[in-house]
Amino acid sequence: MNRFENQVAIVTGGAQGIGLGIARRLGSEGARVVLFDIKAERLRQAVGELEGADISTHAVPVDVTDETPVNAAVAEVREKFGRIDVLVTAAGVAGLTNRKTHEVDVGDFRHVMEINVTGMFLCCRAVLPVMLQANYGRIVNIASISGKEGNAGMLAYSTSKAAVIGLTKVMGKEYAETGITVNALAPAVVRTQMVDELPPEQVKYMTDRIPMKRTGEIEEIAALAAYTASPEAGFTTAFTFDATGGRATY
Repeated sequence: MNRFENQVAIVTGGAQGIGLGIARRLGSEGARVVLFDIKAERLRQAVGELEGADISTHAVPVDVTDETPVNAAVAEVREKFGRIDVLVTAAGVAGLTNRKTHEVDVGDFRHVMEINVTGMFLCCRAVLPVMLQANYGRIVNIASISGKEGNAGMLAYSTSKAAVIGLTKVMGKEYAETGITVNALAPAVVRTQMVDELPPEQVKYMTDRIPMKRTGEIEEIAALAAYTASPEAGFTTAFTFDATGGRATY
């Protein structure tokens, strides 16, 4: 399939993990992929990986929490390619975990919210004028099942992902008549570097709540993201798709 032939897709957090997996999937279906990430060296490695798979790739080192660099990065993409069809906001951090609310560090809470929510908002806001001019766009925000149900020991992360779901609902409704759809994905725990860095007891707590009794695979999330970002998903907006191994049934 070449559902994204001639399209340009920005993926934030695209240097590794779910972001890189989604970029690889979109690129394999014809998209010219632009990776946004703060990790410059990892970006270079990711570009090499994708280009080695014959995927047209461009990288922009950018801190998604900083408005001016975000706007400049989006302007660079528009100038270079003349269009932005897809935005996938996969940049995110878990922050400090395995601690109760009275033990949460205020600075860490703010850090998680800044990246997971403010960074997403800034990237969406920057690309929307480009999509509005084209009367077409697909925005896919990476949320989490923790944003629906809450994971004990993960106050900052769960709160941030609940905000992502709310942001997606509002944006989807606001742009419903413009040819732009805005949806979110809410995975359960997926085996990534971020998850590998969590305490084992935190990972066990999350995995034990999944009826399939396993973590998700990056490729499974990427497949769902590709559908949501495709022209086929034209009648769904402001919605959160689950990929939870049976944990969420609503």
